[in-house]
Amino acid sequence: MKKILIIEDEEAIAMIEQDYLELSNFETEVVGDGASALQKLNDNSYDLILLDLMLPGGMSGYDVCKKIRGQVDIPIIMVTAKTESLDKVLGLELGADDYLTKPFDPAELVARVKANLNQYERLKGQTAQAKEKLVIGNGIVMELGSYKVTKDGKELRFPNKEFELLRFLAQNPNYVYSKEQLFEKIWGYDYIGDPATVAVHINRIREKIEQDSNNPKLIETVWGVGYRFNGGK
Repeated sequence: MKKILIIEDEEAIAMIEQDYLELSNFETEVVGDGASALQKLNDNSYDLILLDLMLPGGMSGYDVCKKIRGQVDIPIIMVTAKTESLDKVLGLELGADDYLTKPFDPAELVARVKANLNQYERLKGQTAQAKEKLVIGNGIVMELGSYKVTKDGKELRFPNKEFELLRFLAQNPNYVYSKEQLFEKIWGYDYIGDPATVAVHINRIREKIEQDSNNPKLIETVWGVGYRFNGGK
């Protein structure tokens, strides 16, 4: 049974999330603030985290997301009342995998949880069988079997979707893929989400692998079409 940590300070919302997830055969635990959540993560293992961005106690959901992503690479779904694109983008840039805006349909919540877990397991399963290394330039090496990325021998932090997006592009160089194609390849056909998420992940990858992320040479934007990984550079 998959175990989910719900970080939500509004009791009514937390109960809805917990009830629907447990009806779908998930095990859940609920905490109401960031400090408690981080303690839970130190003491327990989870398969997915539902994270409210507006938390009490001086530690926002953004702070919690950043700290969690420094510890584990399991899926994180942000749950927020905010609708502005900037808030969603910031959460994704800090390492969240998906977002859900309040008020939400509980059935969509369950669907997103299942989609993120299925995609995470699929990607982990693919790389568990891969033993080779992939050298992509700028001193960057991907160790496909261990899910590690290093730059000049120093390990970089790559959440699973960033890793798979970079791997896919690097293994298919010199071909332009649209955001929609990359979304389908990495997130899956049955995934509920926004292809614009691809752009956020591309920007995060560029910050880690490019000499100058404002003038990228490895992953280039082909305006009006999509993205291309330049092989042999």
